[in-house]
Amino acid sequence: MIEHFPSNDAAASFAADSPLQSNFERYRHELKSNNEYAPFTNKLDWEIARWAKDHGLTATAVNALLRIEGVVETLGLSYKNARELNKLIDAQLPARPQFQRSDIKVGGEEMTMYSRDILQCIRALLGDTEFTAQLILRPERHYRRSGERWDRVFHDMHTGNWWWEMQSVLEAHQPGATLVPVIISSDRTQVTLFGNKTAYPVYLTIGNLPKDIRRKSSARGQILLAYLPTSKLRCVTNHASRRRMISNLFHSCLRQLLAPLEGTGVDGLIMVDGKGISRRVHPVLATYVGDYPEQVLVTCVKTGECPKCEVARSDLGDIHASACLRDIRTAHAALSKVDGSAWDYIKACQDAHIKPVFHPFWQGLPYVDIFQAITPDILHQVQQGIFKHLINWLVQAYGASEIDARFQRLIPNHHIHIWSNGITGLSRVTGKEHGLMSRVILGVIGDMSLPGGFNAARLIRAVRALLDFIFIAQLPVVSRSELEFMTRALEAFHDNKAIFVDLGIRDNFNIPKLHALIHYVTSVQLFGSTDNYNTQHTERLHIDYTKDAYRASNTRDEYPQMTKWLERQEKVECHEKYIKWHNQNHGSIPTPYTIPRVMGERQIKMTRYPTIQAVSLDDLVLKYGAEFFCDAFARYVVLWRNPHISRANLESEALDVHIPFRTVSVYHRIRFEDKGQGHGDTYPDTIHIQPHSKNKKGELIPGRFDTGLVCCTPDRSGIHAYRVAQVRIVFSISPTALKHLFGNNEYPPQHLAYVEWFTPFKASPEADSKLYKVERSRHGNGRLASIIPVTDIVQSIHLSPLPGRVIPREWNSNTVLDNCRSFLVNAFSDSHTYLTFYNC
Repeated sequence: MIEHFPSNDAAASFAADSPLQSNFERYRHELKSNNEYAPFTNKLDWEIARWAKDHGLTATAVNALLRIEGVVETLGLSYKNARELNKLIDAQLPARPQFQRSDIKVGGEEMTMYSRDILQCIRALLGDTEFTAQLILRPERHYRRSGERWDRVFHDMHTGNWWWEMQSVLEAHQPGATLVPVIISSDRTQVTLFGNKTAYPVYLTIGNLPKDIRRKSSARGQILLAYLPTSKLRCVTNHASRRRMISNLFHSCLRQLLAPLEGTGVDGLIMVDGKGISRRVHPVLATYVGDYPEQVLVTCVKTGECPKCEVARSDLGDIHASACLRDIRTAHAALSKVDGSAWDYIKACQDAHIKPVFHPFWQGLPYVDIFQAITPDILHQVQQGIFKHLINWLVQAYGASEIDARFQRLIPNHHIHIWSNGITGLSRVTGKEHGLMSRVILGVIGDMSLPGGFNAARLIRAVRALLDFIFIAQLPVVSRSELEFMTRALEAFHDNKAIFVDLGIRDNFNIPKLHALIHYVTSVQLFGSTDNYNTQHTERLHIDYTKDAYRASNTRDEYPQMTKWLERQEKVECHEKYIKWHNQNHGSIPTPYTIPRVMGERQIKMTRYPTIQAVSLDDLVLKYGAEFFCDAFARYVVLWRNPHISRANLESEALDVHIPFRTVSVYHRIRFEDKGQGHGDTYPDTIHIQPHSKNKKGELIPGRFDTGLVCCTPDRSGIHAYRVAQVRIVFSISPTALKHLFGNNEYPPQHLAYVEWFTPFKASPEADSKLYKVERSRHGNGRLASIIPVTDIVQSIHLSPLPGRVIPREWNSNTVLDNCRSFLVNAFSDSHTYLTFYNC
C-alpha cells in the first residue's frame, strides 16, 4: 500500500514562457545536423572513435593504428590521428558541465581546485533522457501487510520521513515545489600503488534517481563535482595551526562548490527533464556520505566524538548513556560570533562542542541540519569496523589455530567462501571479505569451548545479536518492525558484551564505530535503507573517476589531463545515448521506476539440455552415491499413482514396480533466480551436484553434493514446513519410460531429485545461537533417501558442522559433511536465507 503526499501541487509541471527543449532535443540542435552520428560522418566512423575511448587506448596506440596504410581511407574516417579525434570530441560534442580551475593560496602555498557548477550538474542529471521515466518527484509512505496490520517499509529516499517533512516546508512557503535532495560524498584516495600521491574527489548525485541507478557506476547517476586540493601544508610548522588551516581549506572549497544552493534551495529555479517538462526545483543538501574522518571534518566536531550526538567519550560504549542529539541552532548561534573577538568565538564554539572553523560550508545552506545529514557507513563502521573488531576478539578468545582449522573446513555452498589457509594470517582484509566471514562466523564458533572454564553462552548471544543487527541494517527494503528488532538486537549485544571484559580481551567499549550503530534506525527512517548512502559506492567511483583518470595522464601536472579525459569519456557516453534516442523515433522507452520487491520466492531455472545425457544406474550408485536409487524411485512411482496409500502397502507395491530404463539424463546444477527480476545469466543461488572427476593433469577433483531446503509439508507454517536434504542426483527419464510407468495418466514433473534427508527442525532452535540443529536421518543401516520433484527444493542451505571441542584435522571441506554427525543450519549464508528464517 502506498500513501501519496497529500498536496496535488507538489512537483507540479507547468508551461514556461518560452518553449524549453529536452536535453537531447537541445543536443540535436547544437549538432546542427540530421545525421545522428554527427559530427562523425557515418556509423563506422563513430564506432571506431567510441571503441578507442571505451577501451582506454593511449594516443600512441591510436596513432599506430591510424598510420597503417589504407586504414583511414578504407574506413572513411574523419580523423587521421588521436589529436584530430580529441579535437573533434572537444569542439563538437556537447556534454555535461566542464571543469573550471580555481587557484587558492594558503599559508604561502599555492593550490588548485578543479570543479563544476553544481546547478549545471543537477540540471544534467534531471534532464538525462535515460533517467526520465524513473525520476522520483514526490515523497511517499509505503506499507506492506504484516499479519493483520500494515507495516511501514523504507527503501528509496522518497520513502523516508525527511523528504515528506521537507516537501511540507516547501509547500507551505511556495506551493508547486519539486524537491531535489542533493547527496554529496567525498573521500581522499590514493592514486598510486607506491608512493603517497592522492586525490580528493567530491561526488554529487540526487535522491530523485532510484538507488539502483545511483549505486551502479555504469549508469552514470553520479557526477564528479570537484577535485579538492590535497596539500598537507607542510610549510606550516605548527601542528595545531596546520590542522585548523586544512579544515578551513576544506570548508572554503565546499562553500564555493555549494554556494549556488543557498538561494535556489528557498526560491527554486526552473529545470527541464528529459521530456522537456518544466518544473520549479529546490535543490537542498540532504545527506553527506563519508567515513568517520570525513564526518568529523564536515561537522566540525573533534576526533573521537560522535558527529551526531553529544555523548561523552567515556560513554561511547554505553547504549543507555543519556546524550542529546547535536542542535544545529546552537551551532549556528556559536558560528554567528565569528566577526567578534577571537576569544569569544572560540569560547562559543567550545560551548557548542564544535571546532572554531571559519564559516563552515553548511552555515548558509537553507533547511540543512548537517548533524542529521551524516548517514550510516556500512563499509567502515560495520564491515571494516565493529565486525573487524569482533573477529579479532574471537581469535583471542578461542585461539588462532582452532579458528583457522574451522574456516578451512567449511562445507561448500554457493554463498560461502572457504579460506584454505584460514583467516588469521590475512593482511589488508577487505570489507567484502569481512562480509563473507560474517556469513559463517556463528556456525564456526557454535560448539567451541572457551579457555578457563568460561561458559560460552554470553559470547554466542553477543555474536548472534550483532549479526542480527548487521544483516537487517543491510537489507534493501526494511520495515518498521525490523527496525524495532534491530534496536533489540543491539541492546542484546550490549547486555552480553561483558564476556570480552571477563576474558581479558577488552577493558572498555568506547569505540566510536560501535556507538554509531545507535543512530542507524533514525537514519533509515529519515533517508531510507542504508544502501542509499553506503560509502562502498564512493569507493567504487574512485576507480572510474579518479584512478582510471590518473592512469590516463602522464602523472605530471595530472589534474588538467584527468579532467579533460573525464570530459571526453562523458561526451562519448552522452553521444552514444543520443544515437540510441535518435534511432528510436526521437524518443526513448526507458524502464519506469518500480518499487523494490521484498526478497521472497525464487524460481528454478534448469538448463535446456542435461549435463550428461545417459548415466547408468550402476554409476548413479558408484559415482553419485545414490545407494538406494531404485528403491526410492519405486516408492516415488507408487506414491505418484496413489498419494494416499498407507505405508505398509507402499512398501509392498514398490516391490512390484519394474524400472523400464537402465540410464537417466543427469543435471549438475539447480539454479534459482528471483521472480520478476531480470538477472540474465546471473543467479542469486545455485545447488551444485558434481561427482568426483580428474582434471587435465590427472589430479582428482573431489565430488560435491550440496544441501538444499525442501518444502515437504506445505500445510505446516513457518520453518517447520521445510526440511534439509542433501541433493545427490537431479535427473529426468525418457518419454518412453514415463509412458510405460504411468500410461496415459498425468506424468510427474520433468526434473526429479534423489535426496538424502536430515532430521526435521525441532520445535525451537538452540537457546543461544538461535540456529536449528539437524542430523542425518537414518533408515536401518543406511541414510533415509527419497525422490522428489526438483520444484520442491526452494533454495540451497548451508550447514555448519558441530565436531565438538576440536575439529579433527584429517577432515577437509570435501569430507566434513559425511564425517560430522551434527550440524547447525546456517541462517546467515545470504540475505534471502536470513529473511526465510526471520520471517518464520
